[in-house]
Amino acid sequence: MNGQGLINDFTLIRNKLIYMKKLLILCALLALVFKTYSQQKQSITLEDIWTKGTFSAKGVAGFTSLNDGRYYCDLDEKQNLIRFEFATGNGVDTLIKHDDLKMPGKNEAIDFNSFEFSNDESKILIPVETEHIYRHSSRSLFYVYDLKTHKLSLPINEKVRYATFSPDASKIAYVKENDLFYYDLFLKQETRISNDGKVNNIINGATDWVYEEEFAIYKAFFWSPNSDKIAFYRFDESKVKEYEMAMYGKLYPEQTKFKYPKAGEANSVINIYVYDLRSQLNAEMDIGKETDIYIPRIKWTNDNNTLCLTRLNRLQNKMELLLDDAGSGKSRILYSEENKYYIDVTDNLIFLNKEKSFIISNERDGWNHLYLYDMNGKLIRQITKGNFDVDDFYGMDEKKGLIYYSASENNPVERYIYCIGVNGKNKKQLITRKGWNGGTFNSAFTYFLNANSTTNSPGYYSLHSNDGKEIRVLETNQALNDKLKNYNISPASFTQFNNTEGTALNAWVIKPLNFDSTKKYPVLMYVYGGPGHQLVTDRWMGNNYFWYQLLAEKGYMIVCVDNRGTGFRGEQFKKCTYLQLGKFESEDQIAVAKNLATLPYVDAKRIGIWGWSFGGYMSSLCISKGADVFKTAIAVAPVTNWRYYDNIYTERYMRTPQENGKNYDDNSPINHVEKIKGKFLLIHGTADDNVHFQNSVEMVDMMIKKGVRFDSEYYPNKNHGIGGGKTRLHLYDKLTRFLLDNL
Repeated sequence: MNGQGLINDFTLIRNKLIYMKKLLILCALLALVFKTYSQQKQSITLEDIWTKGTFSAKGVAGFTSLNDGRYYCDLDEKQNLIRFEFATGNGVDTLIKHDDLKMPGKNEAIDFNSFEFSNDESKILIPVETEHIYRHSSRSLFYVYDLKTHKLSLPINEKVRYATFSPDASKIAYVKENDLFYYDLFLKQETRISNDGKVNNIINGATDWVYEEEFAIYKAFFWSPNSDKIAFYRFDESKVKEYEMAMYGKLYPEQTKFKYPKAGEANSVINIYVYDLRSQLNAEMDIGKETDIYIPRIKWTNDNNTLCLTRLNRLQNKMELLLDDAGSGKSRILYSEENKYYIDVTDNLIFLNKEKSFIISNERDGWNHLYLYDMNGKLIRQITKGNFDVDDFYGMDEKKGLIYYSASENNPVERYIYCIGVNGKNKKQLITRKGWNGGTFNSAFTYFLNANSTTNSPGYYSLHSNDGKEIRVLETNQALNDKLKNYNISPASFTQFNNTEGTALNAWVIKPLNFDSTKKYPVLMYVYGGPGHQLVTDRWMGNNYFWYQLLAEKGYMIVCVDNRGTGFRGEQFKKCTYLQLGKFESEDQIAVAKNLATLPYVDAKRIGIWGWSFGGYMSSLCISKGADVFKTAIAVAPVTNWRYYDNIYTERYMRTPQENGKNYDDNSPINHVEKIKGKFLLIHGTADDNVHFQNSVEMVDMMIKKGVRFDSEYYPNKNHGIGGGKTRLHLYDKLTRFLLDNL
């Protein structure tokens, strides 16, 4: 081959290489364009979150377990009550057809979404047309459906509160106009148990506002096991001062008044009675001579004549279990517990049938654990042990001697379900699925529903046998998970920050979308921070998650930190804030903000904080005490002075203002307003029966007096939740615009 041929061949090869290179570049460009196009995702809107329900997760409400442990009941989409088999999930039969729920002479069946079986499963109680009073309390019409005769009746033809079957299903007890009654279903006769009920004065069979809110007890009567007695509370509110709030919408606003005992103020005087249906007499139970006490729980023991009362002193640092004779009213102390801080009231008390003993939880070793005592109050053994807190106590299968509970053993931000012998041995973790797990057990402890989620993934619901084996999956929220792939999502991740004491504080962080560590970003901190509470959990947070995603897309970094005083890291971590509520909590949030300010990708001049309720209290403290750190703060429905809040909650952590007034004042935002430098937004509902609108009014008044500029928004006739209609959309639009303008 001559030289010219070689040159021609070389030229041909070179040209081919150039062509191939251009082709590869073109392909790469096309691939990039295709990838960019294919990865284009939708932006989240406030309407998606608050009105359209775009990101609504499906749930499994639980089940109504039947006594045999093999079956459960639930309503289908047509309001038929179906009996299902646990093992297969198959419907076995229809207990009630919705069309059968017609009263004589009526063409339409009643609409309902809840029901309650009698103990023998012969009857069903159906509440309809429910009117809510406060957070838990309500009144309804109560229908009775007899599963044997297939007849529907309305024994009490007016709205009443807390209608409850007697254990033998022959009677219904209920509260009407602050008095307690029962109705005999066979005799068709109403009997009045109390006669002195009066609004804002005397309550029989129901609780006052503060018991409902802080002890989570609202139905205040309890049938004895043999259906022949009813134990009930009597509240004398006559010396409790009234709180008044206006309800707008009429020419002259209506004034709503209710008894609300603020810190240091008089409480209701409590009496406990047992009504004997045979003798028709009330016997007063001995609860001691001291009247300035609390009775947060009543529970019948397995003895039909013995009632157990929980007695708590006003400072809430001494708790006793009293056993009262239902006939004579005489009492003896079964169990006594004292704490140098305070004692949390729980429902972790059960009396065992086989042994003369009971199980209760306490923090005697510095962590919340389960203990077994005999009926003389002598400790038999500690059942659970370790540097973790027991969270939910689900109960005990006495036949097998097994106890079921959830705990923060693996990690304070996670929950797992466990089983352990009453002897404290053979502990087994029943659920290993990562994140947050919560159980609902059937009556026989043979099956349980597990609700699992993580911060970044919605609920996964599954049915398990009592050894933890997954029987079947009920809901995965796969449709929502698939939908999320089409939206801009910046996953939350967990980390820790140290406070000035060197204590590690749990936190989660959502970084801005398309995060670039060479850029600087504004930070919005989210806080609650109240005693025993947790926000930093590996658990689906619902709509707020998507609001944070909306902010992340706009270039904000979201950080949430659990300060000292929050829960499930042992008693000392939780109770170190005692008597100084707000001091260490705000110091921790300020310390974390300063820590964030040192990060190369954080704009130290643009750090904000927001919170609701106790979190609003915290954000108000931080914008004042941390004025050089926080540029912006939002407080929704905040406590601004603990003197304005209810006594059960406040005195548990602060004692009374009369005893501890300096710490009340030192840590009330209202007394630090002159320090505020940044932009501050204050939001409140005018009909907030919990954290009164007064808190924000007094804060505003003080800021005006001190010449402090602020922004505010109030929501007429809205309670502590500030919801209903388009209210949440309006609220979060306000929050978003405020942050965009000021952070």
